Amino acid sequence: MRRPISRGFRGRRRTDVDPSRLPPGQYLVDDFPVLSAGPTPHIALSDWTFSITGAVDAPRTWSWDEFLELPSEYVRTDIHCVTKWSKLDTVWTGVSVDVVLEEVETSAEVVSAFCDGGYTTNLPLADVTDGQAWIVYEYDDEPLAPEHGGPARLLVPHLYFWKSAKWVRGLELLDEDEPGFWEGLGYHNRGDPWKEERYWSD
Repeated sequence: MRRPISRGFRGRRRTDVDPSRLPPGQYLVDDFPVLSAGPTPHIALSDWTFSITGAVDAPRTWSWDEFLELPSEYVRTDIHCVTKWSKLDTVWTGVSVDVVLEEVETSAEVVSAFCDGGYTTNLPLADVTDGQAWIVYEYDDEPLAPEHGGPARLLVPHLYFWKSAKWVRGLELLDEDEPGFWEGLGYHNRGDPWKEERYWSD
C-alpha cells in the first residue's frame, strides 16, 4: 500500500554556493526541510531499543540508557536530499555503526535499517562501516526532534538522505539484498548524490 508523504518545505534557496560541496542538480537551503513516508511515530524512551539482527553470530539489543552509554562522536557533515536540497555543516551526536557492530561476526555484505512506522532502507555493509555512518540522537546539541527522526535516526551522509533512515530501531544483516521502502518504489538501490543516483534508471 502506498503511504502518504508529509512535506515540510519552508525555506529559501541559498546563493552562496561552494561548487565543490554541492552535488550535481542540488541547491542549498538554510533551514531543515521535512519529508517523511507517513505520520511521525512517537515512542517513550523507556520502550525504545536498538537491535542488530539477521545473519549474525548472536543478536544484540540495547535499551535507550544502554545506548547512551556507548562511545559517541560529534559529526559535522553536509547532507543531500534526493528532492534536490542540500544543507551544509549539519552537526550531530551519535554512535558510529562500527561501534554497534564491533563484537558482531557476520558474512553478510548488506544491511537493512528498520524503523518505527515500518520504514526500511537497504545499504551495502561497506557504506555503513569504516567511519561512514552513525546512529544519531542529537542535532545541533539538542535531542533529535521527532520530525527529523528522533529519538534516533541513521546518518549516512555520503548517500542521499533517504538512506539516513528516521526513527531507526535496528540493523538487519542480510545474506541477500532486499530493496527497502523507497527502493521498492523505484529509487536507486545505492543513492550516491555525486553520481545523481536518484532512480533505478540513473
